[in-house]
Amino acid sequence: MAKPLVALVGRPNVGKSTFFNKVTGKRLSIVENRPGVTRDRLYADAEWCGKNFTLVDTGGLELKSEDEMWRHILKQAEIAIETAQVIVFMTDAKTGLTSSDYDVADKLRRSGKPVVLAVNKWDNYHPEQLYDFYCLGLGEPYGISSELGKGIGDLLDEVCSHFDAVDDSEEEDVLKIAVLGKPNAGKSSICNRLLGFERTIVSDIAGTTRDAIDTPFTYKGKKYLLIDTAGIRKKSNVEEDVEYYSVLRAFGAVRRADVCIAVIDSTLGITEQDTKICGYIHEQGKPSVIVMNKWDLVEKDTNTVNEYKKDVATDLAFMDYVETVFVSAKTGQRAEKIIEYCERAVENANFRVKTGILNDLVMDAVRTSEPPSYQGRRLKIQYCVQAEVAPPTFVFFVNDSGLVHFSYRRYLENCLRRAFNFTGTPIRLVFRQKEEEET
Repeated sequence: MAKPLVALVGRPNVGKSTFFNKVTGKRLSIVENRPGVTRDRLYADAEWCGKNFTLVDTGGLELKSEDEMWRHILKQAEIAIETAQVIVFMTDAKTGLTSSDYDVADKLRRSGKPVVLAVNKWDNYHPEQLYDFYCLGLGEPYGISSELGKGIGDLLDEVCSHFDAVDDSEEEDVLKIAVLGKPNAGKSSICNRLLGFERTIVSDIAGTTRDAIDTPFTYKGKKYLLIDTAGIRKKSNVEEDVEYYSVLRAFGAVRRADVCIAVIDSTLGITEQDTKICGYIHEQGKPSVIVMNKWDLVEKDTNTVNEYKKDVATDLAFMDYVETVFVSAKTGQRAEKIIEYCERAVENANFRVKTGILNDLVMDAVRTSEPPSYQGRRLKIQYCVQAEVAPPTFVFFVNDSGLVHFSYRRYLENCLRRAFNFTGTPIRLVFRQKEEEET
């Protein structure tokens, strides 16, 4: 059975994200002292007294607001409420009860789910601050301070008391896919298309997604984890602290992903910022797929695809190994190919070459084209081994690593790529002197 799901709900700026980070032990949710920072649902696993569960952070509820963004946030919170086993209703001891709290309480009572009432920012012991919260009709209020860590244990005891018996057996490994790109390139639309439902907020407003949002899903019997990230703008254009931390989350998603999808707006072509994003993915050694989105908006003729592929080959020359798929998240055109390309890239990134076959290839390459000499000395390759996968890393033991010219390094990489299928993944070549190995 799956782990119990615990949803954090409440009006904006009552400290849900601070509580989320404290309980999960990770700074996954951005914390800022103003409302509307958290927008989509954030998931993270947590444990209390041997009981494992998944905690869901939601955006603040403004039930009567007609603003488009607040309506989107409400929709995400409603999905969390519907799927949760237990709901933690977060209120604020410092501001006291508001009309919004009564509105949210009415909504939660109608859900029929167990609700645990938390009164956050209860930094000092003043029991009289809690009395008014009985008026919500949700039972005993638990005074806590998420920032100081006070009272959280008693609250979690109450939350766990509502869990049914669950099987905490270890979950299967899942393939983690990070989706990256500039703001408004269509990352969230791509995610929703792959998932088959509206998991993240989609809006024409650039910067709608702020956190890196993890969503598990199953496709053709295999489990995946899709990570939608915030749009990455140029540093000079990042003004808010919230956006700064959003970008850090996006780069963190690259480091923990197994494969990355770089989403590019086909109507704009490959920009300098797209190149920088792809460059970071390449530097991290992650297998990747280029997704040219909004293909339905591009005027086409018989040579359009070839022209775009030439642009990719030119502007992303350092990623000449990558595959490009032209899709429309809006219509679903070729969207099913994305997972197929990701699987292929990951498979190639984990491919291991037998040492005997590898050395035969390297020696043939050296006989075909000897290394150039430098100041009367010539590079000699003694043998080669594949040290790692993901990315495939090849260590060449040589007489002098200082004699390796970049052009010969490129030649050896091309020989490896011609002999073995490393499409979709970078490969690394390391040159090591014998003395370095012994030390």
